[in-house]
Amino acid sequence: MAPFTIKWGILATGGIAENFTRDLLTDPAARGVDDIRHEIVAVASSTSSERAAAFIKKIDGPASAKAYGSYAELVADTNVDIIYVATPHSHHFQNAMLAIQAGKNVLCEKALTVTASQTKKLVEAAREKNVFFMEAVWVRFFPLSIQIRELIKSGAIGPVYRVHADLSFNMDLPNGKIDFPDSHRMVNPDLAGGALLDLGIYSLTWVFQTLYHLKAEEDKEVPNVVSAINKYDTGADEMTSIICQFPKNKAMGIATTTLRVGTDLDGLYTGGPAIRIQGSGGEIQVTGPAYRPTEYKVIKKDGKGHVEVVQCPIPQDPKRDNWGHGMFWEADECARCLRDGKKQSDTMPWSESIVILETMDSALKQGNVQYPELITTDVFDPNSPLNTGKR
Repeated sequence: MAPFTIKWGILATGGIAENFTRDLLTDPAARGVDDIRHEIVAVASSTSSERAAAFIKKIDGPASAKAYGSYAELVADTNVDIIYVATPHSHHFQNAMLAIQAGKNVLCEKALTVTASQTKKLVEAAREKNVFFMEAVWVRFFPLSIQIRELIKSGAIGPVYRVHADLSFNMDLPNGKIDFPDSHRMVNPDLAGGALLDLGIYSLTWVFQTLYHLKAEEDKEVPNVVSAINKYDTGADEMTSIICQFPKNKAMGIATTTLRVGTDLDGLYTGGPAIRIQGSGGEIQVTGPAYRPTEYKVIKKDGKGHVEVVQCPIPQDPKRDNWGHGMFWEADECARCLRDGKKQSDTMPWSESIVILETMDSALKQGNVQYPELITTDVFDPNSPLNTGKR
């Protein structure tokens, strides 16, 4: 049987779009996949069609791919099955809604939106338009993550009661500044900048996929959230710590992120793992980084000091300059959901995206971090400058 083909439209031409599209172009066989394939049929820049064309050339994309100078043209293309939204998260609500209202399936980068209210509106629209919609939390679809979730479900380390997860980068400068210009998306409030929405989402991903996602529906609970935030000069958060309490399940998750110190010093994580998943019968240590781990360790309470080390390398495609970033697994999930008529992924369901956004809402509110109305409104405007690129 011929593989199911999914035709992608790429909305935006930044670095994350480049990583994702290169993965789309890798040979599925390089990762042991033969039931689906990906095709890039269109790319859009809000600036110009020339910029979109330059992007297609840069990624060595197909000559047949259309290059559009507006997002409106992209979502109107009848040859596009699904839109990948690769803009800054400040733009996600307006951009994803533009595609959904056009009847397109959507994979939208994380953090999915700036507020939980925006996420709820997108879910409502996806349900109304009967389209597939998913937050692009790529690490959830790694074989490593799947293996760890299966280990937890099997009871290999007993009931999990505590999870520590961190994703932090040392961007500290001697003058007290952070090594980004104030206009950079990491610290610019106009782009929903800050450590939490950009980095802390990964820390929370590990908390939620271990302490929330694996529970039976009747046992899932929205956590009590306590947070502490240090704000940067721009008003964005530079250091955020969140405790998620799941009292019914007697569990807690601690998610931390900062731009002042790194999760590790040497890239080898000799100081300890980025994630510790602790159960009554042992623990799983994920070496890191939290967004792209390739190794974990299993340590049993009664294991007499034995440490099981499991390597999960990311497959490389020798036909594409040995490329393989790890984003193809979430794309494969989208293809299979479309093939099977599913509107949401079991691995990253709508309800969970909402709960995680509610958690971040609470943390940011406790830290008095505020963003402009242009990027926090949950009222869709097809002519918003976030859709047209015109300020």
